[in-house]
Order: sequence, then structure tokens, then C-alpha cells
Amino acid sequence: MEAFLVSTGVVALGEMGDKTQLLAMLLAARFRRPWPIIAGILVATLANHAAAGALGGWVANALGPDVLRWTIGLSFLAMAAWMLVPDKIDADEAHAAGRFGVFGTTVVAFFLAEMGDKTQIATVALAARYPELVAVVAGTTLGMMISNVPAVFLSDAIANRVSMAWVHGIAAAIFAALGILTLLNVGKLF
Repeated sequence: MEAFLVSTGVVALGEMGDKTQLLAMLLAARFRRPWPIIAGILVATLANHAAAGALGGWVANALGPDVLRWTIGLSFLAMAAWMLVPDKIDADEAHAAGRFGVFGTTVVAFFLAEMGDKTQIATVALAARYPELVAVVAGTTLGMMISNVPAVFLSDAIANRVSMAWVHGIAAAIFAALGILTLLNVGKLF
């Protein structure tokens, strides 16, 4: 349960103000059809995070426990620093796949936007940290949905009311805490 809860919380906070959340807002404004956009986000996230989780599991098996602990701990600390850098979206990402319809455009755009993104790298690190791959992928996917579904429905209101600097600071603190706890070899977080 820890893997699921930590994965959900970290990604939900980490996704706030992220380029894929901005992409969700852009797609919502462009197409004004929330349900195919939400379905596309879900499919793209499941595919992307399942691959990232599998990579994280492989990394965990390939490295020894000490190397793995240091790699994961330092990765979480790097993610903490990266969280403090705001994302911007390339408008071409949202328009590149327009011929595929709303659902197809969302799947392609989200899958590509998530490649090498903070939340994908976090998924790799979380899957390397926790052996429960399904719990990690389910948690990171739920975290993406928690962040992006409201963005689809309330894009203007969210952008105007939530301080992204504050949210990124909280997410950075969580990543830093995970990194420190991992480096100190603390087995359970809760």
C-alpha cells in the first residue's frame, strides 16, 4: 500500500504545472470534449508508466542493493531540484497529431510529452525503490489523473487560483525527503 500511496502523492503534486498538465489544458481549450481527452490521458499514462515501471524494476534487479540505494536516493534529490524548474509546453505538441481525432491526438501527444518528463523519471525511480510494480504504475497513473482531470474541466480557474511555485515547492520537499530517507536506508516511510 505504501508504494501505491507514495506514487500517487508524489506524481499528483509533481504533475501540477507540468507540461503535460499544460497540455491537458490546451487540449481542453482546443477540442472542448473532456471525456475523450481524459480517456486519452489514461491510456497514454498507463502505457508510458508501465514501460517506465518495467525499466525501474530492471534497474533494481541489475544493480546491487547499495548502488541501487544511492542511485535512487540521488535521483530523488535530483527530482527535488528539477521540481523547482517550471515547465512550458510547446504548442506544436498539441497540434502534431490533430488528424487522429480528440482521443488519438491526446494519446499520441501525452505519450510523447511524457517521454523523459519528471513524472516518467519519477516512475522509474519509484519502481526501482518499491518492488510492487503494479502498485507503483497504478499510483503514478492515479496521480496523473488526479492532477490532469481537473485541469481538463477547470483549466482557466486552476491556472488563475493555484500558485505553481508553492505546489512545486511542496513536491520538491517530498522528493527531497524520499531521497534523504532512501540514502539513510530507512525501510518504511509510514
